[in-house]
Amino acid sequence: MSLQGKTLFITGASRGIGLAIALRAAKDGANIAIAAKTTEPNAKLPGTIFSAAEEIEKAGGRALPLACDIRFEDQVAAAVAAAVRKFGGLDICINNASAISLTGTTETEMKRFDLMNQVNARGTFMVSKLCIPHLLKAANPHVLMLSPPLDMQPKWFAGHTAYSMAKYAMSMCVLGMAAEFSGRIAVNALWPRTGIATAAIKLAMGSADAARHCRTPQILADAAYAIFDRPKSFSGNFLIDDTFLAQNGVSDFDRYRVDSTQDLIEDFFVPESMPPPKGVSLKAIT
Repeated sequence: MSLQGKTLFITGASRGIGLAIALRAAKDGANIAIAAKTTEPNAKLPGTIFSAAEEIEKAGGRALPLACDIRFEDQVAAAVAAAVRKFGGLDICINNASAISLTGTTETEMKRFDLMNQVNARGTFMVSKLCIPHLLKAANPHVLMLSPPLDMQPKWFAGHTAYSMAKYAMSMCVLGMAAEFSGRIAVNALWPRTGIATAAIKLAMGSADAARHCRTPQILADAAYAIFDRPKSFSGNFLIDDTFLAQNGVSDFDRYRVDSTQDLIEDFFVPESMPPPKGVSLKAIT
């Protein structure tokens, strides 16, 4: 399959996972609308909508950098309208933007609580809502959330209840929208089994060394690409990256490791009922 000529609207695509997905699609000659806040370089979080656009175009795609804070309806509406005006429509919406604070209940400032819910819950709902009228006109439309399976175990809430509430809200959008638009739009969730080496995880974990225990964003980019190959009837799924790729013929997962001499750390929210694919280990390679 090819995404040539297809238009992807990706939130948080100035860096990390969002940019990796964009670059994978760009290899096919896809159109990428980069909806993100960063317009000026930041030493702690490298990458802007403009540097992302340059990378996308070098990779073979067409890019539209859009300064957009998904907390604000007017900015999202303007960004979606600009993407449709530039590329003639939308085929895929990817809700990648997210806010995280791994703090306990009494340590969570309400402004942090509000930020996570405004970005993760409200932002995901709003971006999807505003993209859907255009997606309904596409031949094989997809909405993809970078969010976890809905596994309501207390252990996934203890220690960071506010973050878990906000993140699971993204997955509840999948549950509801997949049913609401069944047969018309594919709505799915994709989640990593392990930590992913991004600038965000370094900040969240408080250590640059954390990346050595992670996989690269490329694993999610490859998994997302495989999802977009499925028909719009493939919907309502909560997918773990390596399991889904294994089902699609991938057998070499060591190539996604940042450092093969280190054990991989498991990400939050991966249910015990969804173990690694056969033959895949998270232990260091000796």
